[in-house]
Amino acid sequence: MLTREELPECPVATTVQLIGNKWKLLIIRNLVTNGKQRFGDFIKSIPAISKKVLTDNLRALENNGLVIREIFAEVPPRVEYTLSPLGQSLKPIFDAMFDWGTEYKNNL
Repeated sequence: MLTREELPECPVATTVQLIGNKWKLLIIRNLVTNGKQRFGDFIKSIPAISKKVLTDNLRALENNGLVIREIFAEVPPRVEYTLSPLGQSLKPIFDAMFDWGTEYKNNL
């Protein structure tokens, strides 16, 4: 997890640093919309993302406390990703982005 000293002073810049690339936004969108997701679910719903980029972004979100990774001791192993309580606090932001995007598209 990032320390306070590693984060920008501006709160907007902090938010952008934590979730501000297109892959993180789409990963969080999936988790806000669908709840638990497995690795393959992300690959199916974000077809342009490579497995390496998905792995790197999931790890970053997990390291920053936004996503929880749960491993199940099964054969084959099963891993599920969910939003942490901190990650769930992003839901109003994603709802606002959905509403804004819908309104923008309707006004074209």
